[in-house]
Amino acid sequence: MLEPQVEETKDRTSVELFAGGGGLAMGVHQAGFRPLLVNEIVKWACKTLTDNEAELRGDEERVPNPGDKWPLVPGDVGDVKFKYLWGKVDLLAGGPPCQPFSLGGVAKGDEDKRNMFPEMFRAIRDIQPRAVICENVQGLLRPSFRQYFEYIERELSLPFVERQEGTDWREHDKILRERLERDPADPREKYQVVTTRVNAADYGVPQIRNRIIIVAFRSDLGVDLERFKRSIAPTHSEAALIRSIRDGSYWERHKVNARVRALVEKRLPREEVFDDGKQPWRTLRDALMYDLADPDFDPEKKRQLPKVSWDHLDRITAAGGVPYHVGWPDARIYAGHTPNVLDRPAKTVKAGVHGVPGGESVMLTDEVLPGTAAGETPTFRHRYMTVRETARVMTFPDGWQLAGPRGEQMRQLGNAVPVLLARFFANAVAKALDEADERR
Repeated sequence: MLEPQVEETKDRTSVELFAGGGGLAMGVHQAGFRPLLVNEIVKWACKTLTDNEAELRGDEERVPNPGDKWPLVPGDVGDVKFKYLWGKVDLLAGGPPCQPFSLGGVAKGDEDKRNMFPEMFRAIRDIQPRAVICENVQGLLRPSFRQYFEYIERELSLPFVERQEGTDWREHDKILRERLERDPADPREKYQVVTTRVNAADYGVPQIRNRIIIVAFRSDLGVDLERFKRSIAPTHSEAALIRSIRDGSYWERHKVNARVRALVEKRLPREEVFDDGKQPWRTLRDALMYDLADPDFDPEKKRQLPKVSWDHLDRITAAGGVPYHVGWPDARIYAGHTPNVLDRPAKTVKAGVHGVPGGESVMLTDEVLPGTAAGETPTFRHRYMTVRETARVMTFPDGWQLAGPRGEQMRQLGNAVPVLLARFFANAVAKALDEADERR
């Protein structure tokens, strides 16, 4: 009798830089990559990591065993040594801070010292990973910055062509352009780069969040880039959400009163929406109803967050005893700070606005202001979103702990990559690497 064949479990490995509160690292980990090193400089973010999946590595340059906690090296990435991981890393991931450059500054070749892309390139030279994922703001593609961003892409293509100290970026860019016209002596020193504009809502995240994701594969692997691009096509759409509201399937899982439903449907576009074959955008109401971060997500299993009492917007009381689900007073709606509505994806979670992290995180509820007469257009009550609600919008699992006071927790969430978005792209990278291995 033949024994059933058991598929071999691959031991994929990763390194995470600029880890923040752990969104990208967690998504990469959920996609099957085992972290060999994690780095972060912010104190509260480091504590969040160690309160969950990470542990301080110490000075010993060690490679963890399967099942070990993520080895965290806190502090400035410029002080981190990577060479002990040479040839051991499948995926290098991170969202390197890249502060805005003025048009005049970039034109003159002046670069902000807070730009951390050079540290990503140093890590690539020291590790030679098989693939790289970088997430960043979409503003890098604005016209005033476009030329410099294209230079960054060329640096990622040829990270081993190191820029000499004192060299203007335009001078180095000229060298890169010349080198790209011929193949390097070692194909492992060249990377194939794919830059994608994304809206997180198009990938099942209950939030409008426009970003760019840069993926690079080592050229010797022979990854099918066109196949990879097809694999990262959006899976959800606004059109599908509109259809689900109109046909009632959205309301089947959300039992709301007729007045709320009628107002939502009244605000829908009048024109016909065609079936694009995608799943509906997930909404803020979906986020409050489900733990969307669960890798085994089942739409039949609801995990609705308890209601926040208007009498307990006291900065203290956790609604239903749920951690971080604490009401906050004095929410306001004014020009430029319009609220989140329940039946659309949430607005972009921001790390801080005017020095007040999370200050725009206001939501309209289904509850009408007291004293509204029958037949009047209702005015719905509003409040700040809780940290736990915001974490759900960022698709962090309910069990993820967040260190620090509320402002620091919101800052970590606003700076993070939504876990679902990270997992989607990391899964696509893993599949591309597997297929490349099978062809070799």
